[in-house]
Amino acid sequence: MPTSNATATWDGGIKSGKGRFKGQSGAIDAPYSFGTRFEGQPGTNPEELLAAAQAACFSMALSGNLERAGTPPTHIETKAACTVEKSGDGFRITTMKMVVRATVPGADAAAFQKVAEATKDGCPVSQVMKGNLKLEMDAALV
Repeated sequence: MPTSNATATWDGGIKSGKGRFKGQSGAIDAPYSFGTRFEGQPGTNPEELLAAAQAACFSMALSGNLERAGTPPTHIETKAACTVEKSGDGFRITTMKMVVRATVPGADAAAFQKVAEATKDGCPVSQVMKGNLKLEMDAALV
């Protein structure tokens, strides 16, 4: 199985410094700062990358699980929100919430929910997060 690589740099102090992260493929290459991470300034941050990883992994895994259940999807959209909060002297990622909407011809709502719940617990990124944060999901057929 492949191993994915990324690099991050940081120059300066925590509040006045700046950083940049890059993925080995070149598809991800962006600056980040204290302001983009904690103060709502425009730009990206590590939590956005975690949310993207969760949404992408879950969508892909759900597609495979639905297909194996005999109801292949035609479209899945997963929006993930990763929340970081002050915790003691530092910060902690506390919640990852997914809103999932899927078009799955021939699937009934109960069967879809069962597959979605199993996927929430079983996709590789969810497994990394399990026990470390609150993983929430609102999944529905459209």
